[in-house]
Amino acid sequence: MANPATDILMQATSPGYSPEELREELQHDQSGDMQRRRAIAGASLVGSVAMGAVTLLQMGMVRHLPDPPVRRPHFDTDKVNSSREAYSYGMPDGPLTVAMHSLNLVLAAAGPPDRAEARPWIPIAATLASGAQAAVAANYLFYTMPKVDRAWCPYCVTDALTHFATFALTLPETKRALEHL
Repeated sequence: MANPATDILMQATSPGYSPEELREELQHDQSGDMQRRRAIAGASLVGSVAMGAVTLLQMGMVRHLPDPPVRRPHFDTDKVNSSREAYSYGMPDGPLTVAMHSLNLVLAAAGPPDRAEARPWIPIAATLASGAQAAVAANYLFYTMPKVDRAWCPYCVTDALTHFATFALTLPETKRALEHL
């Protein structure tokens, strides 16, 4: 029984592959691109967990998130994630960031191992999306927390590092995709 939605996605990302062939390639290919795509998936999941905890605080499901027991730097997760900036997107930034990690995960999983040649738009989209996210994370890490909030959030630091890693991990495949265009 054909499913039009899955047929469209399969044609957009992996034409010429059956689901079984795609599964085999994604699970067993040991190329550098696939190793980096798996690392992106892992980093995205770590970032999602960190910002999932922040989302619990921002949505009032928990009243406090623990901070590392150190004097310096000054950690105050509750202050950082309850700030004006954290709600300035018309919603708390935690769920929005989880959605961005989900996008990175989807883009890492999309397409066969040779997608830089077969579907260059996928790695290019991955770099554009993760690059924008890394820029926002850099602003938050290097300006908002130290200058505006004057406090640090270990969950947010973890999140920022996963965005930087994701962006860096997309670059080699995107370089090849651009050369292939």
